[in-house]
Order: sequence, then structure tokens, then C-alpha cells
Amino acid sequence: MVSRVDDEAEARAVHGAGGEAEEPPAELLGDELLESLMDTNLYSMGAFFSDQHPELVDEVIEWSEAIERDGLRGYADDHDLTVEECFKTLLTGLAVRYYKAVAA
Repeated sequence: MVSRVDDEAEARAVHGAGGEAEEPPAELLGDELLESLMDTNLYSMGAFFSDQHPELVDEVIEWSEAIERDGLRGYADDHDLTVEECFKTLLTGLAVRYYKAVAA
């Protein structure tokens, strides 16, 4: 059984002594935040694809947006593809969009 004292201690740890949410550390609000966003698998995947296949970047983004709109199964059925192929395309498009947003 969790006591009220435990609940209050947890609330203070999350929200600070004043009960309000604490501001994120200032060092995460600038370049360090962007650097941390670049240190992810999704960013690396988008960077790799963009570097290796620059001619396909716009196309894979369009395909992934269509898959988002139609759903994996719907897009696969409409385009005679497997759900796995659609998922890989969706993930690649998301990675490229993430990379472009962070790198811009």
C-alpha cells in the first residue's frame, strides 16, 4: 500500500517543492538539445538514406505520407506490396523527415 506521504514525495520530485512543473534545464534548450536529437537511430537512418539516395528523398517522403494516410494494410493492398515492405518504406520516410527537420 502506498501512503499519502509517498505520493506527496513523488509529486515534489516530479514538480518541485512548489508543486509546479520545473522548467527543463537551460542547457537542453539550444544546441545541446539538437545534438541529442542527432544521437538517435532514427536520425542516423535518415542521414544514411539521404546521403546514399538523394534522388529518392522526396519520393520516399511522398510514399510514407501516403502510407500514413491509407494505413499499412490499405496501401499494401492497393499497391500489390507486402505489409512489411510498406512498413519499411514508412519508417524510412519518417527517418528522412526527422533527419531533415533536425539537420535544417
